[in-house]
Amino acid sequence: MTRFKFTLEYDGGAFVGWQRQDNGMSVQQALEEAVFKTCGETATAHAAGRTDAGVHATGQVAHVDIEKEFTADKIQAALNFHLKPWPVAIITSEIAPPDFHARFSATGRAYLYRIINRRPPLALEEGRAWLVNAPLDATAMHEAAQVLVGKHDFSTFRASLCQAQSPVKTLSRLSVSRAGEEIDIIAEARSFLHHQVRNMVGTLRLVGEGKWSMEDVRRALEARDRTKGGPTAPPHGLYLTGVRYD
Repeated sequence: MTRFKFTLEYDGGAFVGWQRQDNGMSVQQALEEAVFKTCGETATAHAAGRTDAGVHATGQVAHVDIEKEFTADKIQAALNFHLKPWPVAIITSEIAPPDFHARFSATGRAYLYRIINRRPPLALEEGRAWLVNAPLDATAMHEAAQVLVGKHDFSTFRASLCQAQSPVKTLSRLSVSRAGEEIDIIAEARSFLHHQVRNMVGTLRLVGEGKWSMEDVRRALEARDRTKGGPTAPPHGLYLTGVRYD
């Protein structure tokens, strides 16, 4: 039995999320079916992050145990062939130690949220970024974001169906920068609550529009109440960009 560690990229718009569900194709199901087509084995794919429907990835990490002997290159090529025509690809493949776990061995995760800030509709980026028509002050957004950096109870930014045992997380980075029409929000932490990044982005949009101040963000955080936070940003602007392992 060999444990393979894969780094994947995918367009989340084609999937119901990472995890297998009854209402459509998931990334997990696509990968597990590719394994079965490759070697006839029923395997379970474990991911570092269970991305929601519509959320993309450029650096998702998953592991799979396979009995048949393959080199890392051979299994990568075979699985990528059988993953067609789904918009998912294994971009790196390596043999991992038996005790490696894509989720539980991870010591950090990084997300990117992309906003296109303009009035015209999106022709090329539709489904891959959040179009915000109102002018946004990215500098004010970045300054307000620093209120959220550090160890906090993030209940205000937690989805009602979140299954995490504790709402306390340590956010090591939350940066906002603009390049032309695009505003990029980067969030890094060991782990995140369900919808935490999207809820933080929705809140920072209020700051960018001038509707909220930094102090409003601070009060929302301290309220520990989801109803006191901003709206949830749509999934299609969010990307899982990397997972760190020590």
